[in-house]
Amino acid sequence: MTFPKPGPTPGGFRPGPPPGGFRPGPPTGGPAPQAPAVSVPAAVDEATGRIVEETGHPAVDEVLRSLANAARLAPAEQIAEYEAAHQVLQETLAGIDR
Repeated sequence: MTFPKPGPTPGGFRPGPPPGGFRPGPPTGGPAPQAPAVSVPAAVDEATGRIVEETGHPAVDEVLRSLANAARLAPAEQIAEYEAAHQVLQETLAGIDR
């Protein structure tokens, strides 16, 4: 059995540059634009719509605090925080089934 090769078909359509030949130039000087500060709500109570600051589960509460703190980090550093939070939440959920 043969499988098709991934990717576009040979001779297929490839979009070109936009009409008018516009190419973005170098920055015009001045301060670089800053990303707006983001407030990450911990969780939202579906019944009331209010933000829940604590769930009552210590591991989950700690993850929520770490995610709120991660919003203040540089994007590259946020990845590690999100991965760690994901790991803890997976382990917590797996422990519920036991």
